[in-house]
Amino acid sequence: MQLSKNKKYQYLFFFIFTVCLIFNGGNSNILIQTNFILMSGLFFFCLKDKNYNLHFKNFYNRNKTPISFYLLFLTFLFFQILPLPIEFLKFFSPEKYKYIIDLKTDSTYSTITLSPSNSYFQILNFISLIILVFILKMIFYTKRHKNSFVTALFAVIVYLNGNPDFFIFKNSYYKTAATGFFINRTAFAVFLLFSLIASLELLKNIETQQFSKKKDNFFFKIYVRLFVIFITIGIIASFSRIGNFLLLITIFFYFINELFFSKNKSKSFRNIILLIIFFDIFIMGFYFGANELIDRFSLLKEEFSQITTINSNLSRAQIFKFGLNQFYNFFLFGYGPGSFEILFQINFKDSGNAYANHAHSDITEFFGEFGLIGMALLISSILKLFYNKIFYNFNNYLLIVCLIVILMFDFSLHIPIIQFLFVIYFSLNSRRL
Repeated sequence: MQLSKNKKYQYLFFFIFTVCLIFNGGNSNILIQTNFILMSGLFFFCLKDKNYNLHFKNFYNRNKTPISFYLLFLTFLFFQILPLPIEFLKFFSPEKYKYIIDLKTDSTYSTITLSPSNSYFQILNFISLIILVFILKMIFYTKRHKNSFVTALFAVIVYLNGNPDFFIFKNSYYKTAATGFFINRTAFAVFLLFSLIASLELLKNIETQQFSKKKDNFFFKIYVRLFVIFITIGIIASFSRIGNFLLLITIFFYFINELFFSKNKSKSFRNIILLIIFFDIFIMGFYFGANELIDRFSLLKEEFSQITTINSNLSRAQIFKFGLNQFYNFFLFGYGPGSFEILFQINFKDSGNAYANHAHSDITEFFGEFGLIGMALLISSILKLFYNKIFYNFNNYLLIVCLIVILMFDFSLHIPIIQFLFVIYFSLNSRRL
């Protein structure tokens, strides 16, 4: 089969993104650097093509204002890692100035961020995000629905086998949860959630013109439906509360949309949603952990559970409150991305190093890391989306709800691959921007 030039570029992108998916279950600085190198290489490779170069220029010209705000945001992040005379910190970061005075160091220069190395790698990550948008706008012309069935199937098989170590991938911390290659179960559950949304969109659109000429429609539906089961089981077996809660929200949104708002109502698709609710979620959910079925969908229960360290017991709610207080302490310029663990260790000297490298609330931590100025620049760069009519569709409404829930109650949006997924879905759903 002869592949078009555009298909070759798209498959190259999916290959690179698959590599990122397999190895990016956490917030590792090495993997952030790897993402940056891969995305940058693909971007410059695409720019060599005259048509893609033209697409990039057209996108840039249509979106100069938000791109300019994002570049200002990146400039602000660079400013956070710039060594400044310590006296300047009295204005830019009074709290850090106080820490430096208490430590009685001989250094005459210091940065705004508490962890310059982590902040540097986070800058690379945020550069990768805008490069990802540029790539998507260059090589994708039509709406695509891509599904990660194999990963979901792998997760279920691994779960049924006790989630063992796999070559160099150590899953010993989550022996009772399906995580596949992913170390973090919440990140994996959120990833599978995106796979589920893509699969449901494929099922919903299976009767449209692009599928009407296919003779094997019936078997194709069975094929997709089978892997929806694996994806759902993968989310349930991950034992991630927020992942399971988002699963319920997603299915509820689709059901309500089919009942009241969908212009092209499909009885068969509505029946599939009902089947997912009763069979995939409740029956299979009961089979894969009957004792924890109700508990698994309880979003906030884990937030009040205790995290035991060497000399202290802290609930997730207390860590969230600590993160909120630190935003007030670093109000304007923040304490730098990737610095929360350092901040926690400074304030809880007897707690050890094993816990609290995040605030258990992305929105609290983002405000603390970037400060009011950084968040204002970041929000300004995405405001255009909300002023554009084409942005408002069912998929984006669902993604916004998932985004808000994660921002409020979890830390998944600090994991690069989850950021990539949101960027990809929002970009493809608003491809005329």
